[in-house]
Amino acid sequence: MLPRPRRNRRSPALRALVRETELGPGRLIQPLFVQDGIADTPIGSMPGQARLSIAGLVERAREAASLGVAGIALFPALPDALKDPRGSEGTNPDGLLPRAVSALKAEVPGLLVITDVALDPYSSDGHDGLVIDGRIDNDATLPLLAAMAVTQAAAGADVIAPSDMMDGRIAAVREALDAAGFTDVAICSYCAKYASAFYGPFRDALDSTPRSGDKKTYQMDPANAREALREVRLDEAEGADWLLVKPGLPYADVIRMVREATNLPVAAYHVSGEYAMLRAAAANGWLDYEACLLESLLCLRRAGADLIFTYGAIDAARQLAG
Repeated sequence: MLPRPRRNRRSPALRALVRETELGPGRLIQPLFVQDGIADTPIGSMPGQARLSIAGLVERAREAASLGVAGIALFPALPDALKDPRGSEGTNPDGLLPRAVSALKAEVPGLLVITDVALDPYSSDGHDGLVIDGRIDNDATLPLLAAMAVTQAAAGADVIAPSDMMDGRIAAVREALDAAGFTDVAICSYCAKYASAFYGPFRDALDSTPRSGDKKTYQMDPANAREALREVRLDEAEGADWLLVKPGLPYADVIRMVREATNLPVAAYHVSGEYAMLRAAAANGWLDYEACLLESLLCLRRAGADLIFTYGAIDAARQLAG
């Protein structure tokens, strides 16, 4: 008798019934950029994305919520005048990010707000950690990150996402949040963040390219996979609530390894370069952006991601809504 796997593919109803992996808007997080002022500024290297005013941010967040997107990840775009070596603006309770978080929680209260903890948006050096005598000082950075996390939680952030890759920062952030009374604020750890070439458009959006050197002394080597499991064990023990792998598709093997190594929720970040490639290819008529976006996100879910940060979250949710 000839085996016929095609029997389960012969109609839309059958294919849906036996589908192994589901993708829904409730699994998606939309990263958004915010700036001061009354105007929105398109980002040339990320078609469809912009540095939004707080009013524009709230409008975009309302759209995300209406489509069932689970939350937004928020990144501040600051002028150079507000940046210094210690990233002091990151702990200003009246700064851009706290004001944006407060506006979001007031206007779109049901939407999760996830805030990034790292020095690079605020640092005149463009690094995620504190630069002292030409090197990143891991331990001197930790209290700065902890203070930043408390400032964000006080503004109303639901989830704090340390992306800096300093050793020990999850424990430092958790201790600071608990001491300040924010025991219910969750931590999404970028446990496996690689020194990737796919971050270019993001750095363009925030003007956060290092002024000297690179980020290879703290972000992971793209050649390493087993090292990610060490980071997972450390971050779990230090109090992480979610674990995130960044970038997405080029590291699907790492996502699978992390999924099999932990019971915590696993997130994947479909990064700016991945998004920009789809947009550029679609603009040239080489790919169908919408179809390839959904396929990319489905692949990340199949690899083991419970939730996905993607610049195409709203676009995907619109398609999934039919």
